[in-house]
Amino acid sequence: MLESVGSLTGTPWIYAMVALSVLLDVFLPVLPSGVLVITAATAAAAGSATGRVPHEVPDILALTLCAATASVLGDLVAYRLAWRGGERLDRAIARSRRLTDAQERLGVALARGGGALVILARFAPAGRSVVSLGAGAAHRRARDFLPWSALAGLAWAAYSVALGYYGGQWLGATWLGTGVSVLALFGAGSGAAYVMRRPVKASEVG
Repeated sequence: MLESVGSLTGTPWIYAMVALSVLLDVFLPVLPSGVLVITAATAAAAGSATGRVPHEVPDILALTLCAATASVLGDLVAYRLAWRGGERLDRAIARSRRLTDAQERLGVALARGGGALVILARFAPAGRSVVSLGAGAAHRRARDFLPWSALAGLAWAAYSVALGYYGGQWLGATWLGTGVSVLALFGAGSGAAYVMRRPVKASEVG
């Protein structure tokens, strides 16, 4: 698959592929959206090093905005679907301790005017799905959730692009450079997941 991605990095289709993957991974967290973003950014680093003309490599700013926009749109779709989910979704969330904890944490965070949890969840495996669905199912106000979703999407996209771009510059546009950048992304995700798994204190919920 990565070879196919590599062949697309010199065409505008890479933006469509990245956008579709990022948009859908809120429902299918197994999609390698982060890997796609890093691979495209690594190709951009290779292009800058070899002096290739701009249209032959992805544009860093366009790639970042593409990934961030798709991330927010995916969050919005999940949020709206969960908002309209009805009793069946409510029962499913009630049976999931992970979703229930996320709802409690999110409620506290948004009520206090902060959305660090939304940003943190964007880096954790499946965390984005849990928070977006939890916010919708709990009928959190869009104006409380979506600005933080936008900031989370931009932070994740910028971090992923930076990993690929600077990894490509420092280690070369090789599979080693891409692999190290992907490991760094997974490391950030593991750290975010660890923080999100901490139990909610009664004093925080009450």
